[in-house]
Amino acid sequence: MSRPIARVLMLLELLQSGGLRTVAELAARLDVDERTVRRYAQHLLDLDVPVESVRGRHGGYRIARGYRVPPLMLSDDEALAVLLGLLAGRRAGLMTATGSASETAAAKIRRVLPERLGGRLDAVLGSLAFTAAPGTPAVPQTAVPQTAVLLPLADAVRHHRPVSIRYTAADGRRSERTLHPYGLVAHAGRWYVTGADPALGEDRSFRLDRITEARTLPGAFDPPAGYDPAERVLSGIASAPYRHEVTVRVQGAAEYVRGRLPAGIAIVEDLPPEGGPDAETERWSRVEMRVDRLDWLPAVLASLDRPFAIERPDELRGLVARFAARLAESAQRQGPPPAR
Repeated sequence: MSRPIARVLMLLELLQSGGLRTVAELAARLDVDERTVRRYAQHLLDLDVPVESVRGRHGGYRIARGYRVPPLMLSDDEALAVLLGLLAGRRAGLMTATGSASETAAAKIRRVLPERLGGRLDAVLGSLAFTAAPGTPAVPQTAVPQTAVLLPLADAVRHHRPVSIRYTAADGRRSERTLHPYGLVAHAGRWYVTGADPALGEDRSFRLDRITEARTLPGAFDPPAGYDPAERVLSGIASAPYRHEVTVRVQGAAEYVRGRLPAGIAIVEDLPPEGGPDAETERWSRVEMRVDRLDWLPAVLASLDRPFAIERPDELRGLVARFAARLAESAQRQGPPPAR
C-alpha cells in the first residue's frame, strides 16, 4: 500500500474516533503539512465519506453525525477486545436472545481481518480456557493484558514453543524466566498463563498483567497429555499461602460441594465411606481453603445447606456460632409495625 493511500486511511481512522480534529493536530499525527491534510480530506469526500469542515480559530475536520462509516477499521487491540467481548457475553448468558447475531458479528469481523492478525486472534480464542461455567454472570475485567503480551503467548501455546517472559511478582521483585506455556486462562476478571518452568522443573501460573514482555524462543516442547490449564490455575490459587488455613468436612459428594463454593478458593475431595448400611447416602467431603479473612466463611458454609464439621481453625467455630445466633435472633424478631 502506497504511503499517500495509507495516510488517507489513517486520516479516516482518526476521524472515526469521534470529535473535531484540528488541521494542525491531524498534520502532526500524519506527519504531513496542513495543505496535504486538506487534500486527503478531499480524497475522503470523493469517496462519499461525509467529512465536515469547520471553519474558525478552533476549526478542523469531523465525520458527520449519525453516519456509519465503511469500512470498519479496527486496530489489533480493538479487534481482540471486540471478539473477546462477544465470546464472554455468550458464555455469561448475556446474549441468549441474540446469540446468532453475536456469532455472525464475530464471523464478519474475522472475515475482514488481515490473515496475519486473524491467525493470531484464532490462536488466542483456541488457547483460552475459562474457570467459570457457561452461563455464570460475568466478572468485571480488572486487569486487561497487553496485546503485545497476549498474542505471542497464545501463538506459543498453539505451536508448543517456549517463551521468555519478564515478570513482576506481587512483592515487586522482577525476573526473566523461560516458560513452556500450556494454556491461557480467564479467572475472576484476570488472565493467567500456565505451563512448565524448565529451570525449576515444576508447573507455574503467571498473571498476564504482571508480564511486561513475552518473546518466543527457538525450539519446541511436548505438552503433557490430559493437562487442564483451568484446573491448574484454580488449584494453584487455592494452595497459595494465606493467613488462615481452613479444613472443613461436609456431608455431600465433592462434586456437589465444589459447585457451591467460589471457584479457585477451595480444594475439595471425596472422603472414603466409613461403612454401614447408609454409607452410600452419607458421603462426606473434605474442603481445604487458604484465606486472608475468616469473617465471610460462616455465610458460605451455611449456603451449602449440608451438615459440616470444622477441623481447623478453632477461631472459625466461634464465628459460625455467632453467625448462627444472629440468624436465630433475626428469625424471632417481629417486623416493624405497619405505617399509619
